[in-house]
Amino acid sequence: RHPLATFFHLFFRVSAIITYLFCDWFSNSFVACFVTILLLLSFDFWSVKNVTGRLLVGLRWWNQIDEDGKSHWVFEAKRVSTIAASTEAEARIFWLGLIICPVIWTVFFFSTLFSLKLKWLALVIAGISLQTANLYGYIHCKLGGQKSISRITSRFFVTGDVPK
Repeated sequence: RHPLATFFHLFFRVSAIITYLFCDWFSNSFVACFVTILLLLSFDFWSVKNVTGRLLVGLRWWNQIDEDGKSHWVFEAKRVSTIAASTEAEARIFWLGLIICPVIWTVFFFSTLFSLKLKWLALVIAGISLQTANLYGYIHCKLGGQKSISRITSRFFVTGDVPK
């Protein structure tokens, strides 16, 4: 079980949303609000990508540049037996937080656009981008991990070879 990872998975996300909603009440400085929310979004992106995804659901993704300068995206899914320490409740919290928050930032985008508070638009777009990047990466990990497992099992049953 990873209660601290679960806490931080939600803490930075919820803090960024609450700060966005109530920042005007506590501060008259647009720059201070902007920087605070952007820092919370950045902390969230880093912690979800590098810590909570690995601990709570056994998934990781990253970008790697080879010697030729080509960029390669790597999506990794651990075997089910290695993530047995993680509970199903933690996995649900992980996926719900990962899916709901980009939806909330999308609602913020339309409300910002229609209320003509265009100075907040860059921040909302950054929120959507960071949240959606993590969502895309982890969905790709989950689907890619299942594809590789199904490829191995189909090769095992079709050819009769035991993978080494």
